Amino acid sequence: MKALASGSIDRIELMHTFIRIVESGSLSAAARQLNISQPTVSRRLQTLEQMLGARLLLRNTHGFKLTDDGERGYRHARTLLSSWFALEDALTDASDDPVGTLRVRAPHAFGQDQLMDPLMDWLARCPRLNIEWMLNDRTPDFVAENVDCAIQVGAPDDPSIVTALIGEVPRYLVAAPALLARQPLPADVRQLGTLPWLAITSFYRNEIALHHASGAQLNLAITPRFFSDSLYAVRKAALAGMGVAAVSAWVVQDDLAAGRLVPLFSDWQPPPLPIWLTWPWASYYPARLRHFFTLIREVMPQLTGAQPASPGQNSFPAGRKV
Repeated sequence: MKALASGSIDRIELMHTFIRIVESGSLSAAARQLNISQPTVSRRLQTLEQMLGARLLLRNTHGFKLTDDGERGYRHARTLLSSWFALEDALTDASDDPVGTLRVRAPHAFGQDQLMDPLMDWLARCPRLNIEWMLNDRTPDFVAENVDCAIQVGAPDDPSIVTALIGEVPRYLVAAPALLARQPLPADVRQLGTLPWLAITSFYRNEIALHHASGAQLNLAITPRFFSDSLYAVRKAALAGMGVAAVSAWVVQDDLAAGRLVPLFSDWQPPPLPIWLTWPWASYYPARLRHFFTLIREVMPQLTGAQPASPGQNSFPAGRKV
């Protein structure tokens, strides 16, 4: 955001701070997101209230609530900032150059492994761009947490967000040779549940769906000995011979090639996990976000263990978000 002339009151900055207070839920959260002190946030709020001659927030020990003037002020502030940023992009080269800070939530394993190389290449090409790369497998609260977009493995469950399917991750059933030496693999896949299992709680726990190459489907009841939301933890447990696991292909491909893990029932496999790009709807989006959409769409099919998504999915937006 461009600063105004020295000594003048930056009304855009004041409105932006007010919006962050409302959307983050507290002055302290707004301060963290804006990377300023909480007293600075308080001063900006007070300055805005004095300028408008109206109380915008009613604060108490439990937080705050918007006054009627605050409700109207918030709606108008978002509209004004959207128009201001649109004007900036129209009169400068900002629409073509990723600048500022992009905040992205990505799955922990996928985000620290598969996506780091293309992300660093992009960052090196964009000297005015900063990236806050948050690794967490849960869907963010985009507004409250000030997150621009998220990469999500598995189907999104929030109908209010915009989604685009950008790829799929094949999964394999695997086990260590040591496990199969103790408990031989049954001849029928329907008996696979008699073996000990490892569960990735984000995607399966007590039952897992299997698809046959012919199109047949099977819901297999399992009794895991080990549960985790970490793909890496489940891989290590599988290598230790603790159980059968259904894991993303990319994380075990070297183990399969080296014989540390073996594939089970190659005709029966869990369905691929969809990879979604998700973001909150807005009337305008910044260049950094639009360029990131383009980057992800280009690199996702090239990543190890990923495959292109089915055609005919969501398109990507243009424009800038407040």
